[in-house]
Amino acid sequence: MPYSKPNDVRVLFIGTPEIAVPPLLALLKEGFQVVGLLCQEDKEVGRKRILTAPPTKVVALEHALPVFQPHRIRKDYAWAKDLDLDVIVTMAYGQILPEELLKLPKKGSINLHGSLLPKYRGAAPIQRAIEHGEKETGITLMEMVSEMDAGRMYAKSKVEILKGDTYSSLAEKLGESAAKLIKENLMNYVNDKLIGEAQNEAEVTYADKIAIAEEKLDLSLNKIDLIHKIHSLSEEPGGYLYFQDKKFKIFHVADFDDLENEPIGTISLRQKKLLLSVRGGHIVLESVQLEGKKKMSGLDFASGAHLSGTERLIS
Repeated sequence: MPYSKPNDVRVLFIGTPEIAVPPLLALLKEGFQVVGLLCQEDKEVGRKRILTAPPTKVVALEHALPVFQPHRIRKDYAWAKDLDLDVIVTMAYGQILPEELLKLPKKGSINLHGSLLPKYRGAAPIQRAIEHGEKETGITLMEMVSEMDAGRMYAKSKVEILKGDTYSSLAEKLGESAAKLIKENLMNYVNDKLIGEAQNEAEVTYADKIAIAEEKLDLSLNKIDLIHKIHSLSEEPGGYLYFQDKKFKIFHVADFDDLENEPIGTISLRQKKLLLSVRGGHIVLESVQLEGKKKMSGLDFASGAHLSGTERLIS
């Protein structure tokens, strides 16, 4: 029998970070019967190592939803068999889901993936799109299968990548786009009205997880590529160099018309801007954080560091 209204549909939502909050809220607002949230475990955050719940868990508890946080989902999913699921909706969980769990719902499992598939399958589609200078990205509502991000595509929504977008700002826009996409398509999906389209394997590209080594910024990159790399890592985890033997994170930068040539890695205070000399010119350091300090503007950092003339960043 067809599902006549959202409250007929029993949904397990799977997602952990802030980007997954808007689609979870959209399901609740539309009246779908969200029977639980599966998310990653609480983690210690900040210098004081305060145990903090994932953003989706905060929302779930506010709405009195059951929350499941197994350490390893591959070994602990038996609880889901008792939920009598119609569908699983996933966005940015953080672990690979076992095929047995994906097959539990009557109508299968779908995922809100943060790219326009088949481009950027994998763990870091948003970061890689910024890093590679893409002009647009989006959300793909897709079938979940055993192979990562390889299922049929049911719907897409495009999002423009603006100059100066960081991972954080783009993820916020994509979260809202995901909310709209699931709201518009979930009833049609469970009622078998979405046929879907197979991905063209010849067009597949991959977005590998951000490696810890990539957080150290590479000053051999040209100016535009370096700007993209910095913004792809911002706000979290934050790309860094070293200033006076301390880790110096750089969160937001802007292009700057060339001045006279300076050694790469030189910082200077000019025209009320903190500048960094890079390959091909200069960039403005707009938001930075020195190890042990709070995040601040480039100008506030220059003032606090008593910069006079030029200093040299160790690459």
